[in-house]
Amino acid sequence: MPAAGAGYRIEPLDRGHERRSFNCGAPALDRYLQQQARQDAQRHIAAPFVLVDSVTTRVLGYYTLSASALALDALPPEVVQKLPRYPQLPVTLLGRLAGDRSAKGQGLGEFLLLDALHRSLQTAATIASMAVVVDAKDDAAARFYAHMNFLALQAQPTRLFLPMQSIAALFD
Repeated sequence: MPAAGAGYRIEPLDRGHERRSFNCGAPALDRYLQQQARQDAQRHIAAPFVLVDSVTTRVLGYYTLSASALALDALPPEVVQKLPRYPQLPVTLLGRLAGDRSAKGQGLGEFLLLDALHRSLQTAATIASMAVVVDAKDDAAARFYAHMNFLALQAQPTRLFLPMQSIAALFD
């Protein structure tokens, strides 16, 4: 897996990042980064983070994080029994995660995901969040998240979550 010292860094999206050439193969994800991500950041709708080549500032991947809530009854029963009976629980939504085709096979997707999980864990120390939730865009994405130990929600198999306790264990 690449490391930040290997010529990459992850940072909040700003005007100086070259994102026009970004192409992950999913037009909606490309368009979001190129046309909407900065506005979402300015409006505090989502926090986009980009993986950039340290030399060129070309965006090679990105993800977004947002605060969200999850209905208690969406969680599997074995998870619910360990939680308070609030109707909704605070979570961090990993709204988008995409890597440029030019970097395919280099482990950048996992690198981005681990950074997003670490950042979510750090934030959960000051703003409560019991899990990170993702909406997988297709079965391949759902398999990627399942491989990273995300669990499917009861009614939506492409909506997955990873409890903050599991994330903390990753970084212990």
